[in-house]
Amino acid sequence: MVLLQLDPFLNELTIMFERSTETGSVWVTLKRSSLKSKAVRNKMGAAGEAIDYKCLIRATNGKKTISTSVGTKDHQRFQASYATILKAHMTALKKRERKDKKKSAEADKREGTSKRPKKS
Repeated sequence: MVLLQLDPFLNELTIMFERSTETGSVWVTLKRSSLKSKAVRNKMGAAGEAIDYKCLIRATNGKKTISTSVGTKDHQRFQASYATILKAHMTALKKRERKDKKKSAEADKREGTSKRPKKS
């Protein structure tokens, strides 16, 4: 697995979403990572050095896997671009039907029924 730069990763992610519009899925995982082995992290911690953590992002459609690493400096720009891509390609989701609590409560009052039984 090769780490891509941010812009090529976003382009490949867009292509994955476009290919999977009719059938298929795309899974995206985010994980905190220092991109160093456990032994190196332990040595750095013992020496009192600060460990620079990054966000490791992987995306797969079952056949192809891409990944990138996002540091703290690029996080805001990446998050905005990533959100734009997600919003553009979530067209297959259905709207959730919500029940308005106020309207249902008013309808119950008009009918004379209440949810709580009356105390005698």
